Formats: sequence, C-alpha cells, structure tokens
Amino acid sequence: MFSDEYFMAAALRLADEAAEAGEIPVGAIVVCRQTIIGKGKNQTETLRDVTAHAEILAITAASQHLGSKFLRDCTLYVTLEPCVMCAGALYWAQLGRLVYAAADEKRGYSKAGPLLHPKTKVTAGVLEDEAGDQLLRFFRRLRE
Repeated sequence: MFSDEYFMAAALRLADEAAEAGEIPVGAIVVCRQTIIGKGKNQTETLRDVTAHAEILAITAASQHLGSKFLRDCTLYVTLEPCVMCAGALYWAQLGRLVYAAADEKRGYSKAGPLLHPKTKVTAGVLEDEAGDQLLRFFRRLRE
C-alpha cells in the first residue's frame, strides 16, 4: 500500500514540471484504489486560461477516466492548498479526501470558510517543507 508521502512526491514532480514551464509550481494527482487516475500541473500561462489550475486539470482527467463527474472514492493530492475556485470544483465532484502539502496563507480556500463537501476528509501538511521550499525558490527566481 502506497503512502500519502509517495503520492505527494508524485504531485511535487508535476509541480517541478510546471515551474520549468514558467508556471507557478503546483502539481495535483487524483488517486482511486491506490491507482493514479488523473494528473494536473498549473498551466494558466501556457493555456492562457485562469481556470487551468492543477486541481481542475486533475479532476477533469480523473472524471474522464472514471466516466463519472463524482470522485467520492478518490483522493486528490496537491502541493498547495486549493483556492476557492478549486475548492468549489472539489465540492461539486464530492471528493472523498483532500491531501495538500503547503498552506496558502493568501488564497487558500480555508480562509473563506467551509467550502468543501461535508463528507470530504482533509489532511494538510504532507511534505509541506518540500512544497514550501519549491514555491519559495520559484518566486525568488522571478524576483531576480
């Protein structure tokens, strides 16, 4: 059985790919029954689409894989706390579990109140230091 750290490490690799493409480094994967069924990395710059967040892209891929809009038996692993828009999508997908690494002190959904589906279980802080360092390096390079 794979651990939360195992799947978060996979999401971190996607975030690295996003950073290499000049995107804010956020990666997300959807797991169902220990199998990755959806992946996403931020592509808002690449696609010129403000909704092309890693979570949205991973949700879409997972829903297509399952042939269902609901992700009740799935876990989303994401390197940064979802924003309000992504939390809304997770609500409508009725996500079973959310696991995120770093908290987003400015734009994270938790600052806006309870936005997830009432049955969604949340685990925060998995590989938080690694994800936080990744974001810091990215924004430091932008300022240079």
